[in-house]
Amino acid sequence: MTHIVVISSGLSDPSSTRMLADRLAESIQRQTGDVSVETVSLRELAHEITDAMLAGFAPPRLQDVLDKVVAADGLVVVTPIFKASYPGLFKSFIDVLDADALIGKPVLLAASGGTARHSLAIDHTLRPLFAYLQALVVPTGVFASSYDWGTEGANALGARIDRAASELVNLLKGAGTGRSRDDEFDLFSETFLKASNPNA
Repeated sequence: MTHIVVISSGLSDPSSTRMLADRLAESIQRQTGDVSVETVSLRELAHEITDAMLAGFAPPRLQDVLDKVVAADGLVVVTPIFKASYPGLFKSFIDVLDADALIGKPVLLAASGGTARHSLAIDHTLRPLFAYLQALVVPTGVFASSYDWGTEGANALGARIDRAASELVNLLKGAGTGRSRDDEFDLFSETFLKASNPNA
């Protein structure tokens, strides 16, 4: 059975980052029956991650998570964005991973933030990091701002979640991303919504 690990690095509880992680996990499970999805919250491992940074080796509970990440067929990474970048807890977790741990591994990138001004952080901070790690990142990144959790933005967020989850599922099946040049563009903002339906 295909196994996917979802890493949620939200710092608060409850967390919109964790909500986004759960929505992505649900979409992946809905789109393929032959998959197990396990979600890990870095908030619960904050002390172990710090200890690993200082001591140079991971405590047992953290090592178990690192081993699961290495063994996973695919990875979903969800982080909050503060001041246009990911928080230190997330980066510290990546730093304690073996440098070769993610080579060739399919990865879906997602982020949450208080404002859409952070939306480019997926492409400007997360994607370069995972390119350095030689992961196979799916084309669609999922960003959710406060607007996306409201009534007006929920449909567009759901469409992005399903699209990114589909790309990851298709990669794991060996079918590329499952997308073609005939696909509609991502309905991310009010501007794109108006462009897709100019007579409305």
